[in-house]
Amino acid sequence: MAVAPPRPKDLPLSALRAFEAAARLGSFALAAAELGVTPGAVTAHVKSLEAHLGSPLFQRSGRGVVLTPVGARALPEFTLAFDALGAAVQVLRAEAAPRVVHIATLPALAQLWLSPRLPALRAAAPEIEISITAMEQPPNLKRLPYDLSLFYGEGDQIIAPDVIFPVCSPSLAARLRAPEDLAGMTCLTDASWAQDWKTWADVAMPGHNFAPRGPMFSLYALAVEEAAGGAGVLMAHQALVASHLAAGALVAPFAQRVTLPGGLRLWAARPMRPGSAVQRAARFLQVAGARSSGESGL
Repeated sequence: MAVAPPRPKDLPLSALRAFEAAARLGSFALAAAELGVTPGAVTAHVKSLEAHLGSPLFQRSGRGVVLTPVGARALPEFTLAFDALGAAVQVLRAEAAPRVVHIATLPALAQLWLSPRLPALRAAAPEIEISITAMEQPPNLKRLPYDLSLFYGEGDQIIAPDVIFPVCSPSLAARLRAPEDLAGMTCLTDASWAQDWKTWADVAMPGHNFAPRGPMFSLYALAVEEAAGGAGVLMAHQALVASHLAAGALVAPFAQRVTLPGGLRLWAARPMRPGSAVQRAARFLQVAGARSSGESGL
């Protein structure tokens, strides 16, 4: 009679994924954000894995967590494995839906830069379906199901420079003659780019220690509309206000502009197959970025 020995239990894949993310990022909270779960769920997965193994993987203290020697030795192999799994999943998605392109981008870029260009992209390639997800931080393209990432940042694959300068409604601009006049104006600030005013003022008004006075916005598109409505002067990112400038809804009252390090960056985690929907969409956006920079006189 054949003997069927009991098979050892596999380690839970979700627990292994939680361990790898927490170990790679050095934080349970960051791992939770990447995996789309709560920090408590990551903690529970790691504790479950440690119980299965009978060995601790992290040393816990009031300052956070650090890997034990066992965890540190295991991490590189798991990172390679999950990167490979992510690449395989992307290949499977691309083969199953070759005409769908998933783009991750900032909410402001989705609303003010990408959305106005989608009609032209659809007209140029009507067979391509574009899916857009807005998020505040660039995703890990090796793990998450996005083909392209469009964010401001430093690195290669810059499609347009990041240029900042004040903008306001035409009626408000009539009251401004020099940058120093901003001291008596309401200045609009985006929470994600709170340092932009200082960066620009250090160049336009050196030695003045200018401090903007006015409301802070968490939604950049709302700040743009408020500026167009005459609520104050906004420190603008050129790519995000180009259409408002072209329509005359906003004007730049001063000549001083500051180009920030990096720029508008479009990238993919894997090489794009020539002629694929992803490659064609990326090429369209690269040309659009170059064209918008040229139209700005940059």
